[in-house]
Amino acid sequence: MKTLYEKLGGTYHEENGHLIPNVTLPEQTDYQIGKYGRMHLDYIKQHRRGRYTTLLTEGKLNTRLHEIDLEANKMLDTIIPRLATERDIDEDLKACDMLRWVTEMNNIKASAEEIVLREVVVV
Repeated sequence: MKTLYEKLGGTYHEENGHLIPNVTLPEQTDYQIGKYGRMHLDYIKQHRRGRYTTLLTEGKLNTRLHEIDLEANKMLDTIIPRLATERDIDEDLKACDMLRWVTEMNNIKASAEEIVLREVVVV
């Protein structure tokens, strides 16, 4: 009598007297994952175990992390110049008061990253 697993096309191999299902994970893509993709991976491993397991077993984890990373970086590239313009942080300020310009740009980058983390990374 066949098991349900065998009826569905599954096979076994014997190891030390035990039948072990022949199961492998699907092929994953091999994108390089940047800062925001790695942050999202840490988040879903700690707080969204089901989503992590599903993406992993379906072979979609690396692709999703790559998409998150691209989306986060694109968002940063949009937000930082907009915030700089809103706060009048420009090349004139850079030429006149470099220290203030650096301070303001660091604040803008931190604000933009906070937005990206909230809207893209920890979702």
